[in-house]
Amino acid sequence: MTDTGARYPYDEFSMFHENAEEFGIPYPGPPVVARRSVLLEDGRQLSSLVWGDAEPELVLLHGGAQNAHTWDTVALALARPLVAVDLPGHGHSDGTRSGTRNLAESADDVAAVMRALAPKPRAVVGMSLGGTTTLALADRHPDLVASLVLVDVTPGVNAEKAKAITDFVRGPASFPDLDAILARTVEHNPTRSVASLRRGILHNALQQEDGTWVWRYARHRSSEPPAQREAGTFGDLWEAVSRLEVPVMLVRGMRPQSVVDDSDEAELVRRCPGARIEHVENAGHSVQGDAPVELARLIADFVG
Repeated sequence: MTDTGARYPYDEFSMFHENAEEFGIPYPGPPVVARRSVLLEDGRQLSSLVWGDAEPELVLLHGGAQNAHTWDTVALALARPLVAVDLPGHGHSDGTRSGTRNLAESADDVAAVMRALAPKPRAVVGMSLGGTTTLALADRHPDLVASLVLVDVTPGVNAEKAKAITDFVRGPASFPDLDAILARTVEHNPTRSVASLRRGILHNALQQEDGTWVWRYARHRSSEPPAQREAGTFGDLWEAVSRLEVPVMLVRGMRPQSVVDDSDEAELVRRCPGARIEHVENAGHSVQGDAPVELARLIADFVG
């Protein structure tokens, strides 16, 4: 299909049946999902997807340049009440507090969202940037983190390990049509189905009035110095790992696209001897996209 410039119809709650179909998840009907925004003290708003109508058991934090919909298939497989947050500067949320990526500030923002929507979750699950944010959250707001799951990330991640990802994120500022943005995404994710990547684009990109497409996170790109947009070095978070007093699980993708290596895993276990380590052989960095049902099973087993 070639996009001719006409506005592309989009309903963010209309594609859950496709997620379920692709991964063989029972689908008795549309799930109960609502978009909720929390107003922060400085006037910014953070947006989240609230799954179910009971007290949330889980809070899910996505990776850099992603959004809350990256967890859709995991949420369907879990079938538990949970909250998936759009981190500052991502999805439907406003930008970061200071215009740069600051984990402490983001953790405080997420804490405000949790106190409003999910004050007593059984676990916080964070992938990539969401994982480092979770570590900062546990360090700064320990009352909100009863246990935590790190999805393919440790404080050992640096710009070199994440180069393929940051190169993709720093791609063209806009795309002439949906086919162009889909082609680039397929090239970056050759093991994923085209259908799943197309869904991801519809959730994570915006069509402009002239028919071109831009990533949602690109709305805030100009306010962040290039150095702040890099994966960066999160080495100081190793001390936060050493201070953890709650159950921890690392879920590591084992395909080459993963950004976690054996030394990262060993350091996590050294600092947190009780940490549970799980390897997902058929996943890369984005375990929730490559193996969502297996990730959901691991999370469910971890939280009990």
